[in-house]
Amino acid sequence: MRSSVSLLPAMPRRATFALISVPIVVAALVGGWWLWSGDETSRQAPLTQKVVIGDVEDTVSAVGTLQPREYVDVGTQVSGQLQKILVEFGARVEKGQLLAQIDPTVYQARVNADEAQLLSLKAQLADKQAQKSLAEQQLRRQKELLASKATSQDAHDIADANLKIALAQIDMIAAQIQQTESTLSGDRANLNYTKIYAPMSGTVVNILAKQGQTLNANQQAPIILRIADLDPMTVWTQVSEADVPRLKLGMAAYFTTLGQPDRKRFGKLRQILPTPEVVNNVVLYSSLFEVENPDGDLLPQMSAQVFFVIGSAKKVPVVPVAALRPVRAPSTDGKKMYRVRVLDGGRIVERVVEVGVTNRASAEVKSGLKPGDEVVIGESSRAGGKPSGGQGNGVRTPRL
Repeated sequence: MRSSVSLLPAMPRRATFALISVPIVVAALVGGWWLWSGDETSRQAPLTQKVVIGDVEDTVSAVGTLQPREYVDVGTQVSGQLQKILVEFGARVEKGQLLAQIDPTVYQARVNADEAQLLSLKAQLADKQAQKSLAEQQLRRQKELLASKATSQDAHDIADANLKIALAQIDMIAAQIQQTESTLSGDRANLNYTKIYAPMSGTVVNILAKQGQTLNANQQAPIILRIADLDPMTVWTQVSEADVPRLKLGMAAYFTTLGQPDRKRFGKLRQILPTPEVVNNVVLYSSLFEVENPDGDLLPQMSAQVFFVIGSAKKVPVVPVAALRPVRAPSTDGKKMYRVRVLDGGRIVERVVEVGVTNRASAEVKSGLKPGDEVVIGESSRAGGKPSGGQGNGVRTPRL
């Protein structure tokens, strides 16, 4: 059997390879052009923001409450029925003003008894002094008679003993008088304690007892009311252990209240208490500062949103923190240096800038940028125009 023979001429191997490769190359070029052109059409401009003149403030925030700097709990040192309360909530009182009255009947009776006892002892003292004078005269006569042997030695000794007895009785009554006078002083003091006076000038911020109530001061001093000086007020804040090292005594601080969120009140950090309070496993340190209250609109127990000012810069070039990236070689002279990308003439160029005061949102620019410069804060994605990188906002925030 004869083998079949193709009538087509034989094609060289190189020609076959070239014939197969041309369509592949053409397809690759077309696909690449399509992808490139599609990417360019879907790609958006970089997210930028201009450098502007503004203020930058680095703060430690905390929650606090308002308390009077000076206050006193007014109580009673004696027991009895509270007859009168002569002041009301919010009343302004002056030092020495009568505030309340406790029933003085029992204490007045004790004073009267002491005074009567004192009068009785003084009368007894006068009687003993008269007896002493008589005993002195009798002893003098007995001495004269004994010298002339007109009396006995026994009569002389009796007269001498009577004088000594009179002197001893006088001393005893004098001691009783002193004791009674001391008791009288104490009872008079207790009688005075039935009238309760203001120990300081201020405002009545609390009344704990009621008129007609019986107060027992034998075990502890019952509190009737509290007087506080509302100017200045002390702001008590609780700062976490992570932020306490950033606080310095004398540093500026301010706060706002719920009722006046737009009004800032300023003071200076006075004290950081060394004993912490642990709340839900969080270690908090009480930090205190004072604020003036001339209008009296700050009241005890008000809540305050407090800010301790670590640093601030006014009317300086400000750049978003999102535009900052760490430099490859950190500065050795303490300067805070970062890299930023700037949109310059349609091109993105990189610059190194020095920043000053920084917070979570913006930073003070000391050198490297000027107002009006556009810095890149993020990149756009291909799909949907959403920023790429970061957590949903196209911003990768550097660690400052």
